[in-house]
Amino acid sequence: MAGGDFSLELVVLGAGPAWSDRRDAAGAAYLVQSKQTAILLDLGQGSFPRLIAAIEPSTLDAVVISHLHPDHFIDLVPLRHYLAYQLDEPRHVRVIAPAGLESRIDALHDRPGFTAETLDCEPFASGQATIGDLTVEARRVRHTADSHAIRVAPLDGPGLVYSGDCGRAADLLPLIRPGDTLLVEVSFGAGPVPSGSEHLDAPAISELVRSARPGRVLLTHLQMGLDRAAPVQIVREVFDGPVALVEPGDIIDLMEQG
Repeated sequence: MAGGDFSLELVVLGAGPAWSDRRDAAGAAYLVQSKQTAILLDLGQGSFPRLIAAIEPSTLDAVVISHLHPDHFIDLVPLRHYLAYQLDEPRHVRVIAPAGLESRIDALHDRPGFTAETLDCEPFASGQATIGDLTVEARRVRHTADSHAIRVAPLDGPGLVYSGDCGRAADLLPLIRPGDTLLVEVSFGAGPVPSGSEHLDAPAISELVRSARPGRVLLTHLQMGLDRAAPVQIVREVFDGPVALVEPGDIIDLMEQG
């Protein structure tokens, strides 16, 4: 297990879906950092200002993009500009993402090579990748043709499993280890999920945690206008660990389960 002096925290920069009526809303963006390593999971609309308030962006060890919907990656554009123009010398940040991300961002500016000037894009690797003192593992989930859930953890201990957007809760099972924090989308709240919508609701998450038994459940990506208390209560009925709906600005110690 990771040593007693090891720290790992989650900073919620944005937790929203593609649209929201809240002024403080921002698209999906979750910063996971130990004392040595900083990994950003997604960077959706409106989340870059929150990123720059939390960390010097050029010091990120990697940005991992779960899938190619803009509410999960579009603020890579201001990150690209920041790295190119704000610093004394341009800097580069590693980006792990589904194939096609680079060409999509290039197309926004009708300029081949635009992205690569500061963002070093690479595809997901098979198995685990080691980044600093953390490991990153991704598994495909049902949503788009190339969507991923992602586990970030110490080399030998519990960590964070992030669902990205996911239409089948069981797809997350291979990633979840005992004691992990599960950060999982609950787009349709108390449910039901409309036919053809590849997202989750609280009853689906309840079925998942009966099998997986993570250490903690953090709900995110709730759609605008839905009851915020109901999905938390539904999951608590079957799970005796901590359950919460995260908000932008939340900072969570991933080494503490209480």
